[in-house]
Amino acid sequence: MNDKSEKHDKGAMQIDVNLVRELADMLDSTNLTEIEVEDGDRKIRVARKVHAAAAPAPVFAAAPAPAAAPAPAAAPTAPTTHTNAVKSPMVGTAYLAAEPGAAHFISVGANVKAGDTLVIVEAMKVMNPIAAPTAGTVKAILVENGQPVEFDQPLVVIE
Repeated sequence: MNDKSEKHDKGAMQIDVNLVRELADMLDSTNLTEIEVEDGDRKIRVARKVHAAAAPAPVFAAAPAPAAAPAPAAAPTAPTTHTNAVKSPMVGTAYLAAEPGAAHFISVGANVKAGDTLVIVEAMKVMNPIAAPTAGTVKAILVENGQPVEFDQPLVVIE
C-alpha cells in the first residue's frame, strides 16, 4: 500500500486521492463537465453537475472497470464534418506551439510529412504530440492555441 492510496479491506479498490484532485483541477481549468480514466481494473470518473442558476460543483465517483457504461449512440453528423481530419485521441488542451511565443508547428497551406507534429494535446500534465498520419497539405486548423478539446474532436485537416 502506498501513501497516496487508501485501502479499507483486502478486496477494496485503491483510490489515489491525488489523482482524483488532479482530475477535478483539470475539470476546473478546461471547463469540461466530466473526465474518466482507466488503469487496469480500476476506472475513475470525475464529473460536475451543471445547474442553470448555480456555479458547477465537482462530483467525484469511482467504479470498477467491468461496470463500464454503454457508449452513447453517434449522432448524425452535420455538414461541419471534415474528411481527412486528424482527431484528438484524448480529452485535454490543444497547443499549436511547443511553448508560449514559439512558432506554430503548422500553418494552413504548409506541407507535412507522415510523423510531423501537428499539435500537442496536454492531458493530466503530460504533453502528447499529435503526429500527421500521412503526408499532405494542411487545409485547415480547427482548434486555437490553448483550447480545450474532447476525445475524437477534429484538430487539423490534411489532404
